[in-house]
Order: sequence, then C-alpha cells, then structure tokens
Amino acid sequence: MAVIQKYGKNYSPDLVCHKENHPIGVPGCHKKWTEQNTNWPRPVARIWTVVLLLGTCLLYCARVAMPICAVSMAERFNWSKRESGMVLGSFFWGYCFTQVFGGYVSDRVGGEKVLLLSAAAWGSMTAFTPILAHFCSQPILSMTLARFLMGLLQGVHYPSLASLCSQKVVESERGFLMSTVGSGSYLGTLVIGGAGSLMLDLYGWESVFYVSGLLSVLWAYCMWKYLLKGEGPIITLESLGSGGPQSKLSKRHWLRLFKQPAVCAVIVTHLCTASTFFTLLSWLPTFFKDTFPDAKGWVFNVIPWLVAIPSSLFSGCLSDHLISQGFDTASVRKLMQFFSMGVSSLFTLLLCGKTTFPWAVAFVSATMGLTTFSHSGVSVNVQDLAPSCAGALFGVMNTCGAFSGVLMVYFSGYLIEATGSWASVFALITTVNLLGLCTFLAFAEARRVDIDSSKGRHHNIHI
Repeated sequence: MAVIQKYGKNYSPDLVCHKENHPIGVPGCHKKWTEQNTNWPRPVARIWTVVLLLGTCLLYCARVAMPICAVSMAERFNWSKRESGMVLGSFFWGYCFTQVFGGYVSDRVGGEKVLLLSAAAWGSMTAFTPILAHFCSQPILSMTLARFLMGLLQGVHYPSLASLCSQKVVESERGFLMSTVGSGSYLGTLVIGGAGSLMLDLYGWESVFYVSGLLSVLWAYCMWKYLLKGEGPIITLESLGSGGPQSKLSKRHWLRLFKQPAVCAVIVTHLCTASTFFTLLSWLPTFFKDTFPDAKGWVFNVIPWLVAIPSSLFSGCLSDHLISQGFDTASVRKLMQFFSMGVSSLFTLLLCGKTTFPWAVAFVSATMGLTTFSHSGVSVNVQDLAPSCAGALFGVMNTCGAFSGVLMVYFSGYLIEATGSWASVFALITTVNLLGLCTFLAFAEARRVDIDSSKGRHHNIHI
C-alpha cells in the first residue's frame, strides 16, 4: 500500500505556475489563475453538494421505478420473463452510448447545463411512461423504447458531475462532494424501494412513475430558478467548438493522454470497480435467497445500503481532511482505493465459507460500505489528472465499466451453474478487485497530464 507522504510532489498542483517559475504575464499562469477564480466559495459548494445529492437520489428513484413495477406491469400486459428482461435490459444499451458525449458537452459548456437539460428530459420521460404504456397498441415496444431513451438521457449524469466538480471545486474538497453526491444513489434506491413499494400497493404502479418523474422535473426547475438564476441552458454548435483546426490537435492530444500510465490506470481500476459492484448488486439477492431461503428480504436488501451511505460520506471527509493537512494527494487517493478494493475483498472472501445469516449480512454490509471509498479514490483521481477534459474521460471510464460489468454479471451466472458454488463468484470478484488495486497502486498519480509540459506554456487538451 502506498505510504502517505506529507507535502509530496503534487501536494499543490494549483501552484504549478509558481513552481515552474513563469515570468509575469506568461499566458499559462494567467489562464491557471483565471481557472482558480471560477471555483465555488465554500458556502456555495455546500449548497450545490446538497442539490446534486438530491438530484442523484431522484435519478435512481426514476431509474429503479421500472424494476419495482416490472412484475405488476408484466401481469397487466401479459409479458413473459423474456419480454420483461428485454424491457429492463434496454436501459443499459442507451446508458452506455451517451457517457462520452455527455462528458464532452459538459467540458465545453458546463456540467450544470447538461445536468439541468437531462434531468428535465428523463424526469418528463418517467412521468409519461404510464401514458405511453396504456395508449400504445404494443406496450412492449413502447416500454422498451422508453427505457432505451431513459438510458440515453441518464447516461450523461455522472460524466457531467465529474466535469462540473473539476471546474468548480478545489482539489481539497472534491472527495467530500463526490462521495456525498455518490451516496445519493444508495439513498435513492432505499427511498424508491420503500416509498415506491408502498405506492405500488396503495395506488398502483402508475403512481410510482408519476411521483418520481414529477419530483425530478421539480428538482430541475428549482435548480434553474434558484441556482442558475433563470439563465437559459442554451447549448449551441459554436459553444461546442465544432469543426475548425482544433480537430487535428484533439486527436494528437487525446493519443498523448491515453499513453499516460496514470490515465490507463484509472480506466482499468474503474473498469474493475464497476464490474465487481455490478456483480454484487445483481447476484447478492439471489445468493441470500439460495443460501438462506427463510430469511426476510428487507433485511439483506436494506441494511447494506444503510451502511453504504454514512461510509461514503466518511470516506469523502477523511480524504479531504488528509489532503488539507498536507498529505500527498496521490497517496490519499491510493489509500481510499485500498480500502475500496483491498479491505472489502477480505470480507467478500469470508462469504466463501459456511456462515450464518447475521454474519453474512454483516460481511455484505462491510463489503458494500468499503466499496464506496472509491468515490474518494479513482472517481476523483480523473479530475486530478485532466480537469480540462474530466467529463469526457470519465465518460470513457464509465462506458468501459458498464460494458465489462454486464459481461462479468453474465459470466458469474455461468460460474454458478457450472460449479454449483457461490465461492467461485466471490473468488472472481476478489481477483478482479486485486487486479484493479495493484494497477492503481503501481501507476496512479495526481499531477495534471492534460497539459503540454514540453512547451513554454500550458495547453489544455481541446476536445
């Protein structure tokens, strides 16, 4: 594990212009100073943190609405298991296709604009889902298309967050913001799981879509009205910088970026982290039902997420505290990732042997809680490396993670059928975690790599 050093070589990348002794008036220093002045003051950053936390919570409320209502909708429209799976799986394909695009646009025009437009769109789509289902002659087709569009619209969310955080939040506070906002996914899963199930029983499946969709649109309106002060989220071709001589520079700089070992390390590590998380998320309920058939579902479906929320918040506070105390940024990122992938794997391995239901819930809760430390590790490291194109780079990472996650979920199912043992799945998760962890510990850095250090001035990568 990396040894945390105080006042390391990349302790304060914001002072890079002073370290390189640029004379007064050099454009590189002026540009860096301008970027510093665009950061949110701490009170503003705290307000945005709460708003983005609520937005991520509503994102998952809208996303999980369909899985919660799938059984009721299948009975209503006479869907088979295969047809239900087609509807649910169509979300994934749309989700993968807009990751890089969402980050690209966010880096150019601002992540807050992309978040606002996408939230208004997927919130409206969620609210209109019951109408599409009832008034379309082929509900299976309309719902498959609706879920695909939901994936397209929600795919821009996390790349936009990464871009917004890299542009507006100082390095020593990024861990807290990303970990807090990331905990919104667990909170949203809990809220829609509890309130959504209650609405489903009392008012029917349509109410779940209406409430989650309208609340999402209300969130987007409040964000536009009170945080953006009614400024129109207009995205033009000119603002995207389409065409022109930048295209050739873009290819050259992106090739140079992907040749950096630190960039390859965050992509591989995020790929491994996403793969293991998707596998646990998909197969843990089945594991508990097969191993402990008499256990109550709400216990193992709720407790791990209740642990994950404070764990995510704690990791963000801890990482920011260490950096503010002067510890090396790269070492702090590696420490957080060590807890996320290394220590969590120990608890995953404990599930391989025979255990009781309470201990199994405790091991799973510890695993899921420690996994959230990646919000202050690899998820923030991409902003350290390339703040000028953090959104697009995070989109690349998330796309790779989503595809590999689906493949690993399928392969885990094959292992269960072939071996008849859950130990093989947990061993696979541990192996993938250790692979990602070793890569991150060996090659991760926190210095900027999106600048051309071979020239006399800094050049941000043009995308």
